[in-house]
Amino acid sequence: MSNAVTLPSLDLSALLCSRVCHDLISPSGAIVNGLEVYEDAQDEETKAFAFDLIKKSAATVSARLQFCRLAYGAAGSAGAQIDLGDAEKVARGALEDEKVKLNWGLPRAILPKNRVKLLLNLLLLAGHAIPRGGALTVDPIGEGETMGFRVEAYGLNARVPEALVAFVNGADEIEAIDAHAIQPFYTGLLARSCGLAVSVENEGEAVIVAAR
Repeated sequence: MSNAVTLPSLDLSALLCSRVCHDLISPSGAIVNGLEVYEDAQDEETKAFAFDLIKKSAATVSARLQFCRLAYGAAGSAGAQIDLGDAEKVARGALEDEKVKLNWGLPRAILPKNRVKLLLNLLLLAGHAIPRGGALTVDPIGEGETMGFRVEAYGLNARVPEALVAFVNGADEIEAIDAHAIQPFYTGLLARSCGLAVSVENEGEAVIVAAR
């Protein structure tokens, strides 16, 4: 889009940092709470509960950090490429849980880093469409280094979040971009850097997020 909204680089980096902090603050706080419970525990059952909370929360922090490193970070030098196998590993670690299942239909391939970053951000967009859980299914569009992606989000009351498409497209009618909106906005930036366009549509009981 030639008339897409732009952000100063300092604002973009600050908002992305805020987004990462938002993703990490809850499990990090749970670790602190678990340590406090463990220190005050008077019985082994409470200590076991606290230790389990600490263990699970630490695993969540690690998984989200690895995901953010690929989805938002530099991930190597300019022109670097990323293995889709690595992308699958971090996506499963960060997105799969008792509510969400990830079905990975992409081939093992090495793609330019911005295309892989786009893929991970498309998965996040699709995840927003199933707040009550469900399944995310990702498949390729085309092949090789020009590969695009199709993500189906299927779940109870799957829907396109309000204003999501406008933020992805950087539409000039959006009023402000905050830490909640920066991820879809950044997804649009990645897509345009790859020469792709993102579409978000309802299809039956699913939401389809695609970059082609």
